[in-house]
Amino acid sequence: MPNTADTITPAVVEAHGLSPEEYSHVLHALGREPNLVELGIFSVMWSEHCSYKSSRLHLKKLPTEAPWVIQGPGENAGVIDIGDGQAAIFKMESHNHPSYIEPYQGAATGVGGILRDVFTMGARPVANMNALRFGRPDHPKMKHLVKGVVSGIGGYGNCVGVPTVGGETNFHPAYDGNILVNAMTVGVADTNKIFYCAATGVGNPIVYVGSKTGRDGIHGATMASADFGEDSEEKRPTVQVGDPFTEKLLIEACLELMATDAIVAIQDMGAAGLTSSSVEMASKGGAGIRLDMNQVPCREEGMTPYEMMLSESQERMLMVLKPGKEAMAEAIFRKWELDFAVIGEVTDTGHMVLEWNGEVVCDIPLAPLADEAPEYDRPYISKEEYAAWAGISDLAETPVSADVGSDLLKLMGSADLASRSWIWQQYDSQVGADTLQLSGGDAAVVRVHGTKKALAISTDCTPRYCYANPYEGGKQAIAEAYRNISAVGGRPLAVTNCLNFANPQRPEIMAQFVGCLEGMGDACRALDFPIVSGNVSLYNESKATGGGSAILPTPAIGGVGLLDDSATMATIAFKTEGEALILIGQTAGHLGQSLWLRECHGREEGLAPVVDLDAERRHGEFIRRLIGNCAVTAVHDISDGGALVAIAEMALAGNIGAQVTLSGAENPAAFCFGEDQGRYLVTTRDAEAVLKAAEEQGIEAVQIGTTGGVMISGASVAVPLADLREASESFFRDWMES
Repeated sequence: MPNTADTITPAVVEAHGLSPEEYSHVLHALGREPNLVELGIFSVMWSEHCSYKSSRLHLKKLPTEAPWVIQGPGENAGVIDIGDGQAAIFKMESHNHPSYIEPYQGAATGVGGILRDVFTMGARPVANMNALRFGRPDHPKMKHLVKGVVSGIGGYGNCVGVPTVGGETNFHPAYDGNILVNAMTVGVADTNKIFYCAATGVGNPIVYVGSKTGRDGIHGATMASADFGEDSEEKRPTVQVGDPFTEKLLIEACLELMATDAIVAIQDMGAAGLTSSSVEMASKGGAGIRLDMNQVPCREEGMTPYEMMLSESQERMLMVLKPGKEAMAEAIFRKWELDFAVIGEVTDTGHMVLEWNGEVVCDIPLAPLADEAPEYDRPYISKEEYAAWAGISDLAETPVSADVGSDLLKLMGSADLASRSWIWQQYDSQVGADTLQLSGGDAAVVRVHGTKKALAISTDCTPRYCYANPYEGGKQAIAEAYRNISAVGGRPLAVTNCLNFANPQRPEIMAQFVGCLEGMGDACRALDFPIVSGNVSLYNESKATGGGSAILPTPAIGGVGLLDDSATMATIAFKTEGEALILIGQTAGHLGQSLWLRECHGREEGLAPVVDLDAERRHGEFIRRLIGNCAVTAVHDISDGGALVAIAEMALAGNIGAQVTLSGAENPAAFCFGEDQGRYLVTTRDAEAVLKAAEEQGIEAVQIGTTGGVMISGASVAVPLADLREASESFFRDWMES
């Protein structure tokens, strides 16, 4: 076999991200030295980004099954049954490193990639969501990053014609040198028209469709599997460039072909491009694959097989077709002005064989490449050792609030709680005409087109809890997604996730990962809320000048639920004056790790709040019954900032004030700003009925106020809505105009 490059030296191996031990494994798998093409293929398939080598061991412990789960982890996206012969297909993925290097294209191609994961399986995408984490607003690079990421998400999603309906955005110094951009897409398909990626049928043609291959994105997967050094700016060539208009054509062409019986298997060319798509298709089908690299459509002169296989150019798909269907399929893609090429065939060799200019330039057995990738049991410290390492203990002394109203204004104007309208206004949330609840509520709600059903979608995570107590933080991330979906009347069905952590080779970071997954798993089991898809993003830390170190552990959760009748959907806005305001759940006034403690006292201290999973389930089911019976007029879960912040958000949404009773509270700040879990606020015209129903269910509920007026007022607070609105809206406005 001809060598397609210079001799493979230890330096070349290191540059490809393989350790000496891993390279020895490559030599054993091949029985010889690889050439450069083969080394490149091993490097991306065995990268952290593609192989999950540090996380697979622990991911296996997560619950992934339920009667309504059609497809769990292992495919392009998860699939759940939503009745009437329909399925929801969804996934969340990261594009963190590319978005820090080139924020517009990094975020845009993150959206494009997750869209392809969903429509690859036969679904029409109906909603995009995102979960964003940025560093300090006063960091010299942060405004540029925020503007670029938001523009990239909006620019791609708006042009491709899929509504961006919600998400979350947080700020913390831990993300100064490594922001997080997690994108989620939800689609709808018929359950009898779901497509998978396993290549079968010896002799079946392998076809390439979409855009041409260029040199953008080469080594993107490898770059995403290492932390940042001082040279992050030099990595711009590893960031892909997206074209949403081509993606729209690709969606329509693929769905048109999917309406026929031509497709045997289909796979998106995502991370590691043509390499990962072909390897995954062949290995999952237990087959081999032969590709003629001279047939790959290229947009640049002189591209080598190495470049073609590692390119992460966007808007490309790989398919296996039934024999004789090539001409019909080509006609569809040519009609949509997309490239179409037969580039190979399925074989029975169990090998990936690449030919170029009549010579074999790669011959790799697929079993070790895909199934025998390294799997590490990274060492991690115990929970007790972790608490000591992180310096976490209960609050030595609990401060009191000198002025509850002033504290409320400060919180509502803080980076984490201020209105995100500056962001949302850049996203088209209405395209498709099925968006029923705008950004700003507890969960996005999107009608299943042509039906009365709707999907409720939420993204959630509280990284400061995960840092203080990874186990409780992992539980809380799942519980909050469950709570937000319940708060709009949805029945929580399943979860996707994006697990963002720092360097897993540090035992304290691996302790965060293991602890968060343990908490997530326990919460999913208790809430009957399985995980059906996801992504792991490790090495999120930076040595770059001005950057931080490790990010906070951030297991972002994307939850999906179902409303059988969208007409019963709840929203957070106060509807009329004179309604009772009732708090559901127990309030102990937990101020450890609270936003109030951080924003008003400059302290990031204390224990994370404990999540009672039994209470979460009982309270969520109770809230859904109230909504389904039309017993409540507004619902909001209580999370960041506590009860008074939630009341302020409900008041601003409805432009109606409230009189709040705080009597009996020894420390008003604990009642107003404590972040106890499992709680909701509801308004009702029949307080007696709601309180009686709660008592019958053994659920703590208390009326804490009445809607009306133009202020949030009570014994310890009197703040006009106009002042709250100005505080909430001024953060992004003033920052972006400065």
